[in-house]
Amino acid sequence: MKHAVLFAAMFFAAGATAAPAPVQDLAGGSNDDRISRLERIIKAKQQTEFEAQQRLDTLQREVLDLRGITEQQDYQISQMLQRQRQLYEEIANLSASAAATTVTVAENNAASAGPSSLGETASYEQAVNLVLKERKYDEAIPAFSDFIKQYPDSTYSANANYWLGQLLFNKGTFTEAKQAFDAVVTKYPNSNKRGDSLVKLGMIAEKEGDKATATAFYNRVLKEYTNSASARLAQQQLSAL
Repeated sequence: MKHAVLFAAMFFAAGATAAPAPVQDLAGGSNDDRISRLERIIKAKQQTEFEAQQRLDTLQREVLDLRGITEQQDYQISQMLQRQRQLYEEIANLSASAAATTVTVAENNAASAGPSSLGETASYEQAVNLVLKERKYDEAIPAFSDFIKQYPDSTYSANANYWLGQLLFNKGTFTEAKQAFDAVVTKYPNSNKRGDSLVKLGMIAEKEGDKATATAFYNRVLKEYTNSASARLAQQQLSAL
C-alpha cells in the first residue's frame, strides 16, 4: 500500500506540472485584450501548479506516515522475539541451576539488561512516536539526531538515520538529509532502508540540478535492487528526467 501511494504521488506530480495552460485565441482583439487574456491564462496555470504542489506535499507526508507504520510494526515484532528469547533463557537457567546459582544468573541477567539497553530502546521509541503519534516533525529531528550520537552502534541506527534523512528531506534541508541517507548506504549495507536511501540521494541530486549524479544513483538502485519497490521508484524518476 505504501508504495502505491508513493507511485500515485510521483505520477500526480509529473502529470500536474506538465499540464498545459488552457488554449485560448490570443490573435483577436486589441493589445490590451490579448494581454489580459494572457495574464488570465498565466494566473490559471500558476494556481493549478500551486494546488498540485499542495496535494503532492500532502501525499508525501502520507507516504512518510506509511513508512513509519511499517517500521513501528517491525520494531514491535523484534521486541516480542527478543523477549521470547529472554524467557527461554531464563527457564533454561532455572531448570539447570541450584538456588545459589539461580541467584547469580539473575544478577548477571539484570546487569546485561541494565539502564543503557533500556535507555536505547526508550530513546528510539520516543523519537518514532514524535512522528507517528504526535506528528511533531520538527521535534523529531533533534530526537533522532541525539539518538544516533548517543547510540552509534545500535541495531536501530540505520532506521534512525533514514528517519532523520526523510524528515530533513521533507523540510528541504537537503545537505543534512544527504548526510543521513549516505550514512545508511555506507554504514549499513544490509539495511532494508538502503535501497530507498539511494533513491532519496538521487532525488536530492535532482533538486540540486545534478542530473548526472541523480541518474547514477537511480541506475545503482536498478542494478543492486532489481524488481524491488525501490527499483520501481528509481525507474519512475529516471523516466521523468
